[in-house]
Amino acid sequence: MLKTHACGILRTTHVGQRVTLAGWVHRRRDMGGLIFIDLRDREGIVQVVFDSNQEADAHAIAAQVRNEFVLQVSGLVRARTNDQINPNLPTGEIEVVAQQATILNPAQNPPFYINRENETSETLRLKYRYLDLRRERMQRNMRLRHEVVLFMRNFLSQRGFIEIETPILIKSTPEGARDYVVPSRVQPGKFYALPQSPQQLKQLLMVAGFEKYFQIARCFRDEDLRADRQPEFTQLDIEMSFVEQEDILNVVETLYTEMVHTLTPHKKMIEPFPRLTYHEALARYGSDKPDLRFGMELKELSDLVADCGFQVFSDTVSQGGRVKAIAIPGCADYSRKQIDELAMFVKNYGAKGLATLAVHPGEVKSSIAKFLSATQMQAILDRVEAQPGDLVAIVADQPQVVTAALGALRSEMGRRLNLADPNMLAFGWVVDFPLFEWNEEEGRWDATHHLFTAPKPQHLHLLDSDPGAVLADCYDLICNGYELASGSIRIHRRDVQEKVLNLLNYSIDQAYARFGHMLTAFEYGAPPHGGIAPGVDRTVMLMADETSLREVIAFPKTASATDLMTDAPSEIEQKQLDELHLRIVE
Repeated sequence: MLKTHACGILRTTHVGQRVTLAGWVHRRRDMGGLIFIDLRDREGIVQVVFDSNQEADAHAIAAQVRNEFVLQVSGLVRARTNDQINPNLPTGEIEVVAQQATILNPAQNPPFYINRENETSETLRLKYRYLDLRRERMQRNMRLRHEVVLFMRNFLSQRGFIEIETPILIKSTPEGARDYVVPSRVQPGKFYALPQSPQQLKQLLMVAGFEKYFQIARCFRDEDLRADRQPEFTQLDIEMSFVEQEDILNVVETLYTEMVHTLTPHKKMIEPFPRLTYHEALARYGSDKPDLRFGMELKELSDLVADCGFQVFSDTVSQGGRVKAIAIPGCADYSRKQIDELAMFVKNYGAKGLATLAVHPGEVKSSIAKFLSATQMQAILDRVEAQPGDLVAIVADQPQVVTAALGALRSEMGRRLNLADPNMLAFGWVVDFPLFEWNEEEGRWDATHHLFTAPKPQHLHLLDSDPGAVLADCYDLICNGYELASGSIRIHRRDVQEKVLNLLNYSIDQAYARFGHMLTAFEYGAPPHGGIAPGVDRTVMLMADETSLREVIAFPKTASATDLMTDAPSEIEQKQLDELHLRIVE
């Protein structure tokens, strides 16, 4: 190799050794007869000294280099004097005295700083991603990603799981998000799809008798993007046979607990992970993926205000609506303008308005105070556990609107007030989701999770009489306001799967056209099985204290699913279109 040691591993134990290093010029300081270069490679940075009195040729080379030149240096490792030690560098107790130097490749001046963290537009960073990835932050994130994936592989392998790759080109069975489709050249007019997840394939592996499967799976969804979504993403795909929900939760909870303790030991967790039912999560936090790092829970006021003098509250309750509130700490002195801004915020989620109570020592200031008796006012304050200095925010509306508006306000105020501990990974489980949700526009049932999710055994009989009351045998792993994983016990009986497909408005012909391979497989001794698929990108994002998936993916897409570095997607030649029997329609 062109180097004997990595720059970042040199220590006082190497003093007196002759080493050859190769890397990038991180920083250069020219003192005339002495030139100091911080040389950087993947393992870190070391200071190299070029002395014109000792090695004039090497010094002459150093005089030519600039930041990001690729440089090879040979020299002796020596200890720094006590007053020259750099405590901010792992290599800060030593330096390398250059004897020879070779410029392996010069570099243009980069379009942004690589040797320091500074505000750079994401567009520029993504266009020059190969330069962005040189920065310490991105190198650290990519290394953490590697360690997370390696930990997952080792953990599951040691517990009897087998890693099996599944196809990327599969059959399109559109449900949920849109598929990315791939035209077939050899079978004109037919298309493959890129997998949204290996869902059907991993179930078929259970039918095949592998019992414990995992895969670091690439998945693709053609959907609108945001900070925590990408058109292509990576998940840890897990499936197990002869298990119940508790078995899967235990495996994943142990995996994450050990992984966080090992790779990010400074992070705190709540152990064991708390469990909430779907309805409990919505009732207490206004979200099915709540941030559990802070309280500010939603409190039910409907029973307290059903007969109050404030008609908005009493009418809402009498018409089947709900009145709920949160106590926002330290905001009692909010101005009218600030309160109006909060009212506009909840209106974005369908609420008609926002009532507030500013709690001060010995008094409550509110425009609705005159409509409430002293007893009702005190009952409200007691229910929301309001303290002096708090601002009680109340929404009265239909249940779904109240949940959405107050849940969003809780998250927003938690962010603004910095209520969440940044060193806490507040994992939790959400269970007992409804199996179906009613699609009002199309007048039919939709699968809440996916159409292979099993109903809870005790609810099987409700499929015929009351589908809306059926609970799913499924579960989500949540963390800090994100859904980190979703999984379920699967349907393994053909009769149950056919019944669910029928409820989802699939005719027998449609069911067999799309899922005939699954229905047939269930007739050949399919075992009870279930699984889960934690998102690798989101896991690394949270462990790395990032807020965007793009910071933990080597070559991500923009919010418009564009690769700025390679300019993809792009047009293809007419010859390729002809081979695929395709034409572009304007």
